[in-house]
Amino acid sequence: MENITIIDNGRQQLTTAGFKPELFEDWTKYLDATPKTIATYTRNIRPFALYMQLNGITQPSRDDVINYRDQLKDQYKPSTVQAYIMAVKLFFQWTAQAGIYPNIAEKVKGAKLDTEHKKDYLTAKQVKKVFETIDTSTLKGKRDYAIMSLMSTAGLRTIEIIRANIGDMRNVADFTALYIQGKGHDEKNTFVKIAEPVEAAIREYLTARGKADSSEPLFTSEAHRNGGERMTTRSISRIVKERLKAAGFDSDRLTAHSLRHTAATLNLLNGGTIEETRQLLRHTNINTTLIYSHALERAKNNSESRIANAIFG
Repeated sequence: MENITIIDNGRQQLTTAGFKPELFEDWTKYLDATPKTIATYTRNIRPFALYMQLNGITQPSRDDVINYRDQLKDQYKPSTVQAYIMAVKLFFQWTAQAGIYPNIAEKVKGAKLDTEHKKDYLTAKQVKKVFETIDTSTLKGKRDYAIMSLMSTAGLRTIEIIRANIGDMRNVADFTALYIQGKGHDEKNTFVKIAEPVEAAIREYLTARGKADSSEPLFTSEAHRNGGERMTTRSISRIVKERLKAAGFDSDRLTAHSLRHTAATLNLLNGGTIEETRQLLRHTNINTTLIYSHALERAKNNSESRIANAIFG
């Protein structure tokens, strides 16, 4: 195939006149990331490969990327559009660095994301109501109560719950901590404090479960086909959703992740600082934590009532 020279920022880059579809697979093989991250990027680049195929595009241009983005906006929510465009941008960044194809996606904008949380949180009374509906006379009930107590007080993600082992519960200073492998981390290099009522619930569950090695999962499945095995994020999400519904809280905006929002919000409402909440949630960027603060500040703003009182007396 004929070669052409493309000028990019004053440098010459050699590229082929036709675009090779197998480049997408080559890119995923090049990625230095966890298998889960590679799988995500592989999934997110496929729609662009399909878009090129359906439109007969053999030599994609910047306009093709922009048209693809605009088409995505008509079909998907902003977060999905952003994820798909990010994959395209990283892909063409790689092709340019490798001298294979110019970076036609440079400075192409994705979708504007809403900084407000997509999930609701529970009030302290609502959390208590959920806990009261859990029958802790059964092993499953003891487990679910312990899981939801831990998520609601320590702000843990579902992935952090399933990664936890019994031996990750350790003494630090004068309290019991749970060492966790956080999002984007390869090791269990940070911990959360386990509140006394939560620790009591976890130990009651472990006692009822029976003798177990420290390397075994902290929480295990009670299903017939995989009983005693490590749980999945999907199973944790399903358990939380079922427990919320049982307490009368059936909403698309209430999920397992809502318990993390609950922990952050209740901490701020009860005197916790922004920095303390950032540490609790293990946010790298404090601006992420500030979203909670802004929402609470607006909730405390009684402007509407003052205006109504001025008008209606």
